[in-house]
Amino acid sequence: MKNTTGENATIVSLILNVFLFGIKIWAGIVSNSVALVADAWHTLSDSISSVAVLIGLKVSSQPADKKHPYGHGRAEIISAVVVGVLLAVIGFNFLVESIMRLRGHEEVHYGTIAVVVTIISVVVKEAMAQYSVYIGKKSGSKALIADGWHHRSDAISSVVILVGIFLGRKIWWIDGMLGLAVSLMLFYTTYVILRDAVSVLIGEDLEDDIKDEIKRLSKELTVYKLNPHHFHAHQYGKHTELTFHIMLPGDMKLKDAHDIATKYESLIYKKFGLIATIHVDPE
Repeated sequence: MKNTTGENATIVSLILNVFLFGIKIWAGIVSNSVALVADAWHTLSDSISSVAVLIGLKVSSQPADKKHPYGHGRAEIISAVVVGVLLAVIGFNFLVESIMRLRGHEEVHYGTIAVVVTIISVVVKEAMAQYSVYIGKKSGSKALIADGWHHRSDAISSVVILVGIFLGRKIWWIDGMLGLAVSLMLFYTTYVILRDAVSVLIGEDLEDDIKDEIKRLSKELTVYKLNPHHFHAHQYGKHTELTFHIMLPGDMKLKDAHDIATKYESLIYKKFGLIATIHVDPE
């Protein structure tokens, strides 16, 4: 799936976020609700993360050049890190606000407009979350998946306000306690997003089943026992460079050894889409 699909999803997110920001800020002013106004700015923060994702997708789609011979795929991973950090900031703000509400014994009072706008926000944001995660999984975009979780965080914050609308008058502390729960969930989501993104940036090994399949391919290639070993993978977004060693008879002609290695590299690319570079060791 081309990056244009992810870019289109991100642009739709931007438009919807601006729309939701407008109706939330209006409902907050009409209802004299600080929580709704704060939630409106939370929604606008999603637009910032969407811009980060869009930049990441644009940069990662650029072809390789002299300065970046392996492409720009890691730009998308960096944008996922940006989204993760933004989620952490929002989670911290929720934590502080919830503690202040609990300490101040603040109750929540909302009108009909606030109820309608909050329900719209929950439905739209959850739909955006599912769509972003779906497109992210189909395209292999960690940044889009992270952005989907960001949308979900906004939907959850709206659910907190909705619960507060119906229970706030009976249980004064419900809004603060639910806010604490949401902040903890946002911190966990941040952990998952940053864990996956940072792991790729540091460098991940090939999965064992792929290594086993590459070793099995060597038996179909030649009568020689190649003994593939010393695997190293370098990921650049969707582009992965693979290096490893094989063994061939020490008295084999250089051209014959080169032909076997080249054919092996071609098989690996056709099977897995990996750019392999093979070093030949003499037996």
